[in-house]
Amino acid sequence: MNSIAQFFKDAKAELMKVNWPSREQTINYTLIVIGISIALAVFLGGWDYFFEYLLKTFILK
Repeated sequence: MNSIAQFFKDAKAELMKVNWPSREQTINYTLIVIGISIALAVFLGGWDYFFEYLLKTFILK
């Protein structure tokens, strides 16, 4: 039982050492991830549409 209590004490001590990002940094990083995800989805969707067009036009006449 002592080892479990020591684990939580050590975990708390380590979490106190963490340099947490500010609210503004977290929002900025989140918006960057969302923006990159949307850009990648549009890019891949464009390629999908392009290959679908090629398939319908030249192969599945």
